Amino acid sequence: MLNKYARAFFTRVLTPFAAFLLRRGVSPDAVTLIGTAGVMAGALVFFPRGEFFWGTIVITLFVFSDLVDGNMARQAGVSSRWGAFLDSTLDRVADGAIFGGFALWYAGNGDNDVLCAVSIFCLASGQVVSYTKARGESIGLPVAVNGLIERAERLVISLVAAGLAGLHAFGVPGIDVLLPIALWIVAVGSLVTLGQRVVTVRRESAEAEAEAAAAAGPDAPDAPGAPGADTAGARPQGGETP
Repeated sequence: MLNKYARAFFTRVLTPFAAFLLRRGVSPDAVTLIGTAGVMAGALVFFPRGEFFWGTIVITLFVFSDLVDGNMARQAGVSSRWGAFLDSTLDRVADGAIFGGFALWYAGNGDNDVLCAVSIFCLASGQVVSYTKARGESIGLPVAVNGLIERAERLVISLVAAGLAGLHAFGVPGIDVLLPIALWIVAVGSLVTLGQRVVTVRRESAEAEAEAAAAAGPDAPDAPGAPGADTAGARPQGGETP
C-alpha cells in the first residue's frame, strides 16, 4: 500500500540527487551496494546494543538508496536485468539485517525470548512474502495482489517504532513499548499477506489451467477427462504424492 503511493513521491523528490550522482560518475550498482552496507551497519552495530534511535537514523540515511539507484538507472538509460536482480537480492539482505538486529537485542541484553522469536518470524516471513510473488511471477502468473503489509510497510512500522523506542534512552518514559507492539503488528500482518498471496496464486493457477484446457478443447489428448489423457503423474486422491 505504502509502496504504491510513497515510492512515486520520493522518486520525484530524489530525482535531482540521482542526477547529481550520475554527473559525479557514480553508478547505480555502487549506490545499491553502499546503501545495503549502510543499512546493515546501522542494524547490526546499533540495534544489538539497544541503541535504537541512532541505529534508525543511520538506516534511514541509507534506506533511500533503494529509490535512488533505480532512478539513476532510468535517467542513464542503463536499466538491466542484472540491476533489478542485484537490487532485489540486497533488499532481502538489508531486511534480514534489520530484524536480525532486533533478534540479537532480545536474545541478549533485551532478555525476551518471545520477542526474539517474533523478530525471527518477521525476518523469515518477510523473505517468504517476497518469494511467493517472485515465484508466482516466474511461472507466468500475475500475482495481482498487494497484500496487507509489504516491504515498505514492514520497514516504516518497524523503523519508526524503533526510532521512537530509542528515545527511552533520553529519558522519555514508557515509549520503549512501541517496538514490541510494532514487531507483533509486522508479524501478524506478514502472516496475513502471505496468506493473501498464496490464495491469489492458487486462484490464478486454477484459472490459467482452466483457460488452457478450454483453449485446447475437450478432445485434446492432454485435456483433463479427455479420452487417452495421461494421468500417470496425477496426484492420487486422498494419498501422498509418490
